[in-house]
Amino acid sequence: MSYRIEKDTLGEVQVPEDKWWGAQTQRSLQNFKIGEEKMPKQVVEAFTILKEATAAANLRLENMDEEKSKMIQRVCQELREDATYSHFPLVVWQTGSGTQSNMNMNEVVAHRSNQLFEEQGSNTRIHPNDDVNRSQSSNDTFPTAMHIAAVKDVQERLLPSLQRLRGVIEDKVAAFDHVIKIGRTHLQDATPLTLGQEMSGWAYMLKRSEDMISESLKQLQPLAIGGTAVGTGINAHPDFGAMTAEEIARITGLPFESSANKFHALTSHDEMVYVHGAIKGLAADLMKIANDVRWLSSGPRSGIGELTIPANEPGSSIMPGKVNPTQSEAITMAVTQVMGNDATIGFAASQGNFELNVFKPVIIYNFLQSVRLLADAMDSFNDKCAVGIEANEDTIAEHVKNSLMLVTALNPYIGYEKAATIAKTAFANQSTLKETAVELGYLSAEQFDEYIDLEKMVRPKA
Repeated sequence: MSYRIEKDTLGEVQVPEDKWWGAQTQRSLQNFKIGEEKMPKQVVEAFTILKEATAAANLRLENMDEEKSKMIQRVCQELREDATYSHFPLVVWQTGSGTQSNMNMNEVVAHRSNQLFEEQGSNTRIHPNDDVNRSQSSNDTFPTAMHIAAVKDVQERLLPSLQRLRGVIEDKVAAFDHVIKIGRTHLQDATPLTLGQEMSGWAYMLKRSEDMISESLKQLQPLAIGGTAVGTGINAHPDFGAMTAEEIARITGLPFESSANKFHALTSHDEMVYVHGAIKGLAADLMKIANDVRWLSSGPRSGIGELTIPANEPGSSIMPGKVNPTQSEAITMAVTQVMGNDATIGFAASQGNFELNVFKPVIIYNFLQSVRLLADAMDSFNDKCAVGIEANEDTIAEHVKNSLMLVTALNPYIGYEKAATIAKTAFANQSTLKETAVELGYLSAEQFDEYIDLEKMVRPKA
């Protein structure tokens, strides 16, 4: 491998000839050989948006000449179009302010800009700090990139997956509205409802999660850019933050704005905690839905067996013909990871000391991992399980027939105590509710049939 020599304030460093990064990126590679978790591509993309916006803002403020500004903007656009991001190798476990990732972007943009200037025969040169990082600090650029990456990933990846799953479940609600089944509370038999009604609870969970996540994203619209080192905005024009936010909004089409208090924006990540909390709410609902599916499809002969799910693969290496609820298992494992990520994000966000929180990379890494895991898991669960869910109507009908909790409908006619006696006696004697009610002399057979009306029980009217 051939190398070139790059310099920074600490001296010379060898950098692979085919890479666009510089000395500070190379030092980070050497100094932080920790784990395999790379800085997410979404953060790199967000940085290209940010650096393009800052170059445009500096030009508008007459703080950078047009040739340099236009070249920086062009290179940032090219990097996004390429989308391989092969020149951004750094791990998450680096400086807590994300300085090395900010400098990685500065160095790459400067190197590529200078390549293009040379090809054009221009003597103009771009400096990573003086030009690409002009009016900025890692302390305000990294949290800005965090917000851009978080909002875009939620809107472009998480919410569409959520909407697709909700749509499929809503279709099942309509398809199974006629199927009356026994309800269950405390894992014990309860009064009946329709399978469609039961699934409508799932669909509404997803709708509410979508609403809460969408609403929470507003908290990520304020950006730290313009605060520079400690929030005072030193070395930046007073209008730089607002103007850069305008440019970011233009590039992304999203309503970003300058934070009203840059001291808060650098040292606090309460907004990330808040939004991830809404994502955790979705995760909790997905755990419930997936668990319901695997309980209701359990069996097929020794479990509840009210649903059938697709057989996507052999369920056992030793038991032939076994079908396991693997999609439920996968999505619930993803949920446990999201729950762990939420604990990490909350603890990391609590570590803002004085003017800066220095747990930024781990916060955004865990946030984006949660988004990716839930989006992928919902897509998989939707395509490989939810669309193929069917009702086992014979088993459902048998469970309704045998349920003792239908006796609840008799309360208004014979009272709670007598109804309880019927249920307990029927259970002890292994007889039906109807037989027991008649034997005890509480009701005639005709009265029982009139009062135990399943349609009225699942859709009671005043």
